Amino acid sequence: MLLINVAGSRSFQELKIVDGITHATFRSACQALNLLESDQQWDICINDVCNTAHPNQIRALFAIILTSCFPSSPTELWERYRSHMAKDILHRVRLENGNMVMEFIEGIYNETLIYIEDKCLTIANKVLIQLGMPAPTRAATASFDVDLRREQSYNTSDLQSYVQSNHPKLTREQKGIYDRIMQMINDGVGGTFFLDATGGTGKTFLIRLILATVRSKNDIALALASSGIAATLLPGGRTVHSALKLPLNIQTIATPTCNTKASGMGKVLQKCKVIVWDECTMVHKKSLEALDR
Repeated sequence: MLLINVAGSRSFQELKIVDGITHATFRSACQALNLLESDQQWDICINDVCNTAHPNQIRALFAIILTSCFPSSPTELWERYRSHMAKDILHRVRLENGNMVMEFIEGIYNETLIYIEDKCLTIANKVLIQLGMPAPTRAATASFDVDLRREQSYNTSDLQSYVQSNHPKLTREQKGIYDRIMQMINDGVGGTFFLDATGGTGKTFLIRLILATVRSKNDIALALASSGIAATLLPGGRTVHSALKLPLNIQTIATPTCNTKASGMGKVLQKCKVIVWDECTMVHKKSLEALDR
């Protein structure tokens, strides 16, 4: 935008100069020249929600706007509505301290930022500083634990009840597949299984039971699918591109890899007992090769 609209600049540094003021970023220079869209629509959206929604819902909306809508001045939106996003945290802190007149402090806002960053990591695997927001203060590795906590947050008692009530419903063929896969998981041997059958024969039922069995032992079972529709059929299901960060142009890359080493999903892959990939035949073969690397 600056290259098109600013005439006479002789360097990239000069592009940041607007009315004699040198801006820190190209974005800031664009804002000073009114080249970016205003955040009025996001301002109105959040303002409306603040009148009716719970603070947790406001935080979720803000995270969606940050990761999907790319506001021009996210910090201004944060400063304007941070008190609305932190009301439940303030109420909890007041109860914990027995002081019902306590006002907002930086620690409360910092905790609010942590919750928002956790949601952004879940949605787009990005920390707040990558989205133009101030980074919350916490341990350097804490943000990587979000995916790990997500995969370990299942109610094991409910899952055990689910397994006990549904295991007897397996057909002889389904039970043979179930027993063989569970034996490999329990032995820690590893292996690859391809389950193929016509629609309506109980593949999803079998997969859900395998996932529940592993998770009922407080182990990690990763449920992936090639399409969003298929992902909704699996408990805790995610699309493979969202979870593994596969390149969108994977067919043009000689040796593609999953971009998960520097993320929480890397920890999940290290600890998980089984990866279920529904509709794997829909994707390019290099996607499977990338996961294997």
